[in-house]
Amino acid sequence: MPVGEKKSVACYQIVAMPYPGRGQIHHIIKICTILAHKRGKTITLVLTEEWLGLISRPPDTPTVRLRTIPNVIPSELNRGADFAGFIEAVFTKMEAPFDQLLDQLDLRASCIVADLALPWMKSVGSRRNIPVVSLWPAAPSSFLAFYHSHLVAARGNHPEEDLPAERKENIIDDILGVSTVVKDARIEKLVRKAFSYATKGQGLIFTSFYELEPHIINILIAELHIPIYTIGPAIPYFSLKDQSSMSIPRYDEECLKWLDLQPQATLLYVTRGPLLSTSTEQMHKLSKGLSASGFRYLWVARDEAMSLQESCGTNGLAVPWCDQLGVLCHSSVGGFLTHCGWNSTMESIYAGIPMLTFPLAADQHHNSALIVEGWKIGLEMKSIVGTDNVVGREEISNNVKRLMDQNGEECKQLSSRAKEFQETCQRAIEKGGSTDCNSNAFFEDFVHGKLKLPCNGDL
Repeated sequence: MPVGEKKSVACYQIVAMPYPGRGQIHHIIKICTILAHKRGKTITLVLTEEWLGLISRPPDTPTVRLRTIPNVIPSELNRGADFAGFIEAVFTKMEAPFDQLLDQLDLRASCIVADLALPWMKSVGSRRNIPVVSLWPAAPSSFLAFYHSHLVAARGNHPEEDLPAERKENIIDDILGVSTVVKDARIEKLVRKAFSYATKGQGLIFTSFYELEPHIINILIAELHIPIYTIGPAIPYFSLKDQSSMSIPRYDEECLKWLDLQPQATLLYVTRGPLLSTSTEQMHKLSKGLSASGFRYLWVARDEAMSLQESCGTNGLAVPWCDQLGVLCHSSVGGFLTHCGWNSTMESIYAGIPMLTFPLAADQHHNSALIVEGWKIGLEMKSIVGTDNVVGREEISNNVKRLMDQNGEECKQLSSRAKEFQETCQRAIEKGGSTDCNSNAFFEDFVHGKLKLPCNGDL
């Protein structure tokens, strides 16, 4: 190639890989779809063979191609039996088959987008001279909390001395808010290892939009000294332009017909998280509390849907699964009872729906605090993280009434705030908005070689 001649853009290939968990995979699928949609470039998405079979609608399209590595980690079906062991396997056993896969691609990988919880990816990039951009599929503020938790631990549990007093206090508050969910010493050690590599990549992608936490993004830009791209929300909002995608897939035209019969903003949408189980006692209390509230509800209850339908009576409908974003955008829905996973949080903001938070674990408690205390677009049902604390029938009923009573001042304020956040989200994803500009910036930096190449000294 003559000196000064630029490599053809068609020769560039992005290879993406998520941490092997349902939420993380959904995030990276949507990020790949957004980036491919923006520029029409081919992105290769790498999953384990098991996860390729588990995801319901794999995005194998001309612009998002799927490739797999063998199942070298414990099965998704029983990983909860030894979760720390599962993470250790992810950290130690996936690198070799991924590295071998790179040699089999028809085009050389020019950039790798990988979940931050795959810290070995930095070594792969360094050996092959390929830029690695980390993906954080959660709130930027939770990243900051974990990142400072790592730094505080490394400095003997002393906050950074050069920070103003109010910043020290905020950091400690964030750490206390998030670190309470990491109680296993083995997991804590692995989390800290992942974050020790956080600034060793060539960039960082957040599945959020800038306006949601601008102060956090600005702090991270100043502290990390690497490019940061807010390319969110990582949800399938493109599909909503096609009205047919608003229907409930596969199962149930009956569900959509039932939604259509409900008055505007009168329905509570209820769902449980995709990974974490709710105790039998809590499911019973939830069922009784929803019925006692007097409000109508759609309950996505997975395997329990059939057994729960009887207790729903005429006020509720229980289904095993649904198109969540489509349901949240339906005119009948006025509230969302959620465990506060980041996907669900972003979908609710996009739809302009206030939330009743019911966090169980992981980053859900942190997200709940953002929803209730930070953004003031929801109420807290469950303040204590974990599955042991059971919320009673009366408390559930009262909180549902607070969220859903359209004549109440609290409901009106929450709905108004939620609509304001929805409008901000809509502006971010429009042409010229922050998400649009950040995705363009990522491609410009990537295509024109502005992402610095790694060197062995970085690791």
